[in-house]
Amino acid sequence: MTGQKTDGGRQLQTRLTDVLGIEKPILCGGLMWLATAEYVAAVVRAGAMAYLTPRSYSDIDAVRDALRRCRVLTNGRPFGVNLYISARPEQNAELDRWIDLIAEEGVAHVETAGYSPARILPRLKEAGCKVMHKATTVRHAAAAARAGADVVTLIGAECGGHPGQGDLPAMLLAARALDEIDVPVVVGGGIGSGRQVAAALAMGASGVLMGSRMLVADEIWAHRGYKDHILGLDENATTTVLHSLRNTYRCLANETATQVQALEAEGVRDYDVLRPYVGGDAQREAYATGDWNHGILSLGPAAAWCDRLEPAAAILDRIVNDAASALAAAPQARQGMDGS
Repeated sequence: MTGQKTDGGRQLQTRLTDVLGIEKPILCGGLMWLATAEYVAAVVRAGAMAYLTPRSYSDIDAVRDALRRCRVLTNGRPFGVNLYISARPEQNAELDRWIDLIAEEGVAHVETAGYSPARILPRLKEAGCKVMHKATTVRHAAAAARAGADVVTLIGAECGGHPGQGDLPAMLLAARALDEIDVPVVVGGGIGSGRQVAAALAMGASGVLMGSRMLVADEIWAHRGYKDHILGLDENATTTVLHSLRNTYRCLANETATQVQALEAEGVRDYDVLRPYVGGDAQREAYATGDWNHGILSLGPAAAWCDRLEPAAAILDRIVNDAASALAAAPQARQGMDGS
């Protein structure tokens, strides 16, 4: 790795930055409702990579408009699109159309998540995309790499949103993956500080994936009341729901999460009963109104590092500078332990 100043932040070169052609070894994963063209472009201009979420838009034409707007806002720099592969076939109805659109619009980067990307990887590779697959187990990450994924991210139980059914931490999963997988490995879940980035790179990972830490970026359109609430949180402000449906979801500990947990404790297993509480429309309304007690709002403990409202570029520069400082201090610390 090398470290030097670049546009207000240091450069940390890794296999990830080489493969994706970026300056900072940071991926900002797709945020449902929030990963718009404006946010994605801001991250890309700052030298990292972000992924626009088609599911946040009303129809294919709106997605196309967002992609074209993102290209303008990035000044032509490559950016990414998130493709979530659901366990429910009806939820994947638009997937093939989105892939066609990605090819038509020349999107260079794709983040796949959820179920195996094996079926769609050949089409994405044919379109010239670099594909990063998010997995919750080493076995699934290895399978995605064998199928052709260029990068894999191991997300642990700390991850906001869907962390899978296990309870293993991100750093453990990534360390295990490094023993078995040849493509660049990224750590995701609970990452919000430069020290964590340094730790991930020091153990051999090629970068990190962040979501919750970016919620207070100026380019995230959510209501100021919601963002102000995030600023006051610590690492204990999240909880999980939907264990009973084998669809665990880490979210903000709020009134709605408490209601869902109570319903699950009573034995409710019908998603249609839970839908008014956990459905996406409630999320979107909460982001729009700032009523953070309304809906199940994806959040991980990395929100503890959300300390101010500022542009995405400023957040990323601070994190990379802190990571570079931590890595630079590591040899000195080792000398101290050696007594030299």
